[in-house]
Amino acid sequence: MNDIKDTALQFQTLPDLVPEDGPSQRESLPLLKNVLKDLGPLPRAALFLGIAEDQLPVLLNLSDPVPGPVLVAGDSGSGKTRLLQLVAEAISQTHDPDSLRFAIIAEQPAEWDSLSSSPNCEGVLSFRQPLTTNYVSSLVNWAHTNRNSDQYVLLLIDGLEGLHADDSLHQSLRWLLLRGPSRRIWPIVTVKATRASAVTQWLPSFRTRLCGHIAADRDLAPLTGPGDASFDGLIPGWQFAMREGKAWLPFWLPRTD
Repeated sequence: MNDIKDTALQFQTLPDLVPEDGPSQRESLPLLKNVLKDLGPLPRAALFLGIAEDQLPVLLNLSDPVPGPVLVAGDSGSGKTRLLQLVAEAISQTHDPDSLRFAIIAEQPAEWDSLSSSPNCEGVLSFRQPLTTNYVSSLVNWAHTNRNSDQYVLLLIDGLEGLHADDSLHQSLRWLLLRGPSRRIWPIVTVKATRASAVTQWLPSFRTRLCGHIAADRDLAPLTGPGDASFDGLIPGWQFAMREGKAWLPFWLPRTD
């Protein structure tokens, strides 16, 4: 596989990874390192997100800014942080730091200790810190001058609620949410479904949404619209769904242990 098609979120053939009925237990899921080995070298702009139920990997094409920033939504325990960590781990296994790097802003930076030493990691930061404000501002500055660069940067923000509460980040983050993907900077942000209604002013910035287990229908309206879908049947910690056309297609997170 030498290239990605024009669609930014897509499935690519990868046989014999998941049973046809889908895995019913954690042990049924393949290890991330085995998935990536079977998949082979990824294109420079391909970002691995998970495995679809028809055994195809879900890839985000970073060279196509159309999907815009990515929102990862779900209840507590749905696997939002784990999905971000899986993305970071996949980057560490598949991409040279000169082509793709990531930084993390999190309410609980200690949860990211295992990834902080990755050569692809620019840093693990917390909210309401001057260093974090300065780093995000530096990304905006880089975006204005990176026209000849072939490097991508992922900004993984574990908690839209924390971002909402940190006024020092608002100006720079609003610019990155509007312009970032077209300038090779991709924000991927988590939000608790129960808190989505409290941060509705940020939600229109996310055209692409990945939803995990959400038990209450009342929490869906700010994220998908009333009556649009149901995510109560997704397996907490292991399964998410992405919109493709009018349908929501589930996919699995490989094991990383």
